[in-house]
Amino acid sequence: MKNKGVMKKVIWAVVSLIIAIFTVMAVVSQSKSLSPADLLRALGDAKKLWLVLAVLLAAGFVWFEGTALRSILRSTGYKTKRSSAFLYSASDIYFSAITPSATGGQPASAFFMMRDGLPVGVTTAVLVLNLMMYTLAIVFMGLISIILCPGAFVDFGSVSKVLIIIGFVGLIFLSLLFLAVLKRGEKVFILIAKFLRFLHRKKIIKNLDAKLSKLETMMHDYESCSEIIAGRKSVMLKAFFWNVVQRASQMAVPAVIYIALHGQGRFGFTVFAKQCLITIGFNFLPIPGGMGISDYMMVDGFTGIMGEDMAFQIEMLSRGITFYICVTVCAAITLIGYLMGRKKKV
Repeated sequence: MKNKGVMKKVIWAVVSLIIAIFTVMAVVSQSKSLSPADLLRALGDAKKLWLVLAVLLAAGFVWFEGTALRSILRSTGYKTKRSSAFLYSASDIYFSAITPSATGGQPASAFFMMRDGLPVGVTTAVLVLNLMMYTLAIVFMGLISIILCPGAFVDFGSVSKVLIIIGFVGLIFLSLLFLAVLKRGEKVFILIAKFLRFLHRKKIIKNLDAKLSKLETMMHDYESCSEIIAGRKSVMLKAFFWNVVQRASQMAVPAVIYIALHGQGRFGFTVFAKQCLITIGFNFLPIPGGMGISDYMMVDGFTGIMGEDMAFQIEMLSRGITFYICVTVCAAITLIGYLMGRKKKV
């Protein structure tokens, strides 16, 4: 089973790499004047401090998720090092990027959290809460964008508008589902227990009593943790705050890149608002990292503000920083964290 899990991750990593290559090729081919030389020339002429800020914001996307997880864990009585929380975040971001689901990174985070001694039930409750707040933060940023910049949605093409509407509905549904799981998690454990009994009757698994006992312990830890979270609104507010900061740090990168490439400052917030809606449009789709869809929506949304050539440049540079480089760094952090953990055990 373990080998199958590793193989599955390798397959998705390869598939994601192939999609990434074809996405970059498609973007370059769509722009008649875009070339590596053009991008290098644009970077050379860019305002360097704004480029540095863009990189720092992309790093903040990883750091602030770790801060959110650390905040939730500390509020439930489990102290976690910043470096450990950073590893939980990096592993989540990496595996979410190479799997066709935004929740694909949760098992990776859970692996490192449990390796650090956190109970399974507590780990589950913490990740469910953080995922709910992560989803709500995206919806919140989208609503704020529409309220403060109504034209941000209107300027998109028909396909992008449909994706944004579907994204809004889908993410709101997911938020409600995560809330239900957080408050009524015992029902999930009851279903798991029934499934285990079914497998035992079919003689697929053995030692049913031991497995049910372990499941009961997990359920107790989960319920204790979820009760603490539900009974303290400050825990949920802090988690929501850090997730909003995390999402905002990533969504602001295209606007910062736009200003770095000598774009007009008065359109900076419009670019930011459009990126908030773009994130909603691709986040709900089962495509690794939203590759292809996010690129299409960025060019579609930005062209009306800055022209097609600059829109392609912003898209390539922004995605390069916030996705391709960020995911590569997170992969390295995850690998190092995994190997260091193995050495400690030895």
